[in-house]
Amino acid sequence: MKLIQRIINSTLAKPTTLVFIVSILAVIGSVIVVSAGLWDAISHLQQEPEFFWSIQHIIVYTGVSMTSCAAFIGCILLLRKSVHRSLKTGILLVIVGTAIQLISGFADSLSHELYGIDGLISWSHQPLELGLVLVSLGGVLIIKNREHTKLKVFLPFAIVTFLFLTTWLIFNLILIFGHTIQCIPVYEIFSSGCSIL
Repeated sequence: MKLIQRIINSTLAKPTTLVFIVSILAVIGSVIVVSAGLWDAISHLQQEPEFFWSIQHIIVYTGVSMTSCAAFIGCILLLRKSVHRSLKTGILLVIVGTAIQLISGFADSLSHELYGIDGLISWSHQPLELGLVLVSLGGVLIIKNREHTKLKVFLPFAIVTFLFLTTWLIFNLILIFGHTIQCIPVYEIFSSGCSIL
């Protein structure tokens, strides 16, 4: 019991430290997920065999684990009532975005089992990308709220990450709804063929 109390009272368990950890994990985890996702898409183009424990998938799972840890720590902060206003909003976005990622990841796994390899444009990938956008936006709000701390150095990177992920989601949504252009080479680069949708 004393050990648990020591852990709770330690420097690592202080709200400011936990907020720092949440923001860093949220932003870097999102970057890792999208980077490994792009690598995975390139391996699909090269007709490499698809399996659950490929290096690309392991790196994606690492990024999702990072955002999941951020969401878990965020839940602790919310339960302790340690955060307020925009900081609370940022943490809620990290939690909701992570939940969407986890659900979409499970749906994507089922989709692969049922339909085989798909491209970046699929019914399970766009919700996952939305989850990444929400997590990165949460990270930006958290860091912006802590602008007077050492976290301010990380703010430009967090903003660029959010803008990139938002642009990526919009690009993919345009490809989904742009029926007349789906079979142009740009679309084929980001999918496994025009027959997916």
